[in-house]
Amino acid sequence: MTPPERKLALKQLGPLPIYARVKAMVADKILCGEWRPNDRVPSETELVQQLGFSRMTINRALRELTAEGLLVRMQGVGTFVAEPKRQSSLLEIQNIADEILARHHQHRSDVMLLEECIADREQSAALNMSLGSTIFHSTIIHYENDVPIQIEDRYVNPAIAPEYLQQDFTLITPNIYLNRLAPLTEGEHIVEAVSASTQQSKWLRLAPHEPCLLICRRTWSKQHNVSYARLLYPGSRHRLKGHFMS
Repeated sequence: MTPPERKLALKQLGPLPIYARVKAMVADKILCGEWRPNDRVPSETELVQQLGFSRMTINRALRELTAEGLLVRMQGVGTFVAEPKRQSSLLEIQNIADEILARHHQHRSDVMLLEECIADREQSAALNMSLGSTIFHSTIIHYENDVPIQIEDRYVNPAIAPEYLQQDFTLITPNIYLNRLAPLTEGEHIVEAVSASTQQSKWLRLAPHEPCLLICRRTWSKQHNVSYARLLYPGSRHRLKGHFMS
């Protein structure tokens, strides 16, 4: 569609505010399949040139479409058509690589940190260990089709996995590795809405002020605490689902 055709199409949407007409035009392209998931959307500058409206008007339309889940904005990268939100079960301890493969997508990971450290109050309580105990710590970014969707910050009981620090977690996830050593028999999830740190925002390519979903997960093998993980997801790219029966 040429710029004059776009303007005519916007006029035909009736007496809506201009930003709402821009929203409707973009949403229609997405919902009809002309713009598909992961397609890059024209930038604010490009839309200003194409449609002839102010940058403030275009910005509001894109911000609202992002809040409604139709678009994903990655700082320094661009704006893209959102995929349907990735979904995890709230009631199961699932391996993120398996979740991604089940969606017929590609998984990869970057190991940002792999170290021995001293447990603080939160970590020692979560692992049922004495304050100041030596524990293992890993920080891993998980990607789906090269889009970062989770920061996994995990603390591990060395008695369960004494060779944890020697593993290549780009080839196997900590979840799979630990489950092979000590099959999980119990888990606990605590879910919070949080703001990301500056570093986390950079790793997840978050838009400014984008909220995140944090899952604090503790796991056990029989009576032994195995690990304590803090799993951070971009709120615009993930949701949880739980199914209950009485």
